[in-house]
Amino acid sequence: MSKVTVNNKLFIIARTALLSAVAVVLSILESFIPDLPFVLPGMKLGLGNIAVMLAVETCPLPMVIYIALVRALFTLVTKGATAFFMSFAGAIFSSLAMYLLAHIKKPLFGCLGVGVTGAFTHNIAQLAVAFLIVGEATFAYIPVVTLFSLITGALTSLVHYFTLPAVTKTPFFK
Repeated sequence: MSKVTVNNKLFIIARTALLSAVAVVLSILESFIPDLPFVLPGMKLGLGNIAVMLAVETCPLPMVIYIALVRALFTLVTKGATAFFMSFAGAIFSSLAMYLLAHIKKPLFGCLGVGVTGAFTHNIAQLAVAFLIVGEATFAYIPVVTLFSLITGALTSLVHYFTLPAVTKTPFFK
């Protein structure tokens, strides 16, 4: 194996570890924000998703999935099994959706579309898990989840949009 290949693999591993840590730290910071009274209990902005969006732009798909898994495992440790399954489903499906949209040959969606799609698929996957636990009552939440996905996806996309140029200028992310 050439030295360049080894260095590239090490950079990808280090970048993945860094983005995983950033995702967890953002999730911790987000836990200090109280739930808003007009949204469903447990609905958050999805700040950890900013790190996943950076990974979508700078890492191969397996590393993006790894970051999603690290976020879900953090949820398991801090909030329990039910929250883990909901987080895991949301993180995996949203990561896949964002990666696919971001890597389409013709970028039709842009940063905003990728972020909103990620938020929406995350929330829908969580509702699917909730459906398995609770039943059909979860379908009533689809309009609220859709609206909240538009708002949170747009907010995280804006942060990503203004963060990505600065991050990709660093040697670590080139």
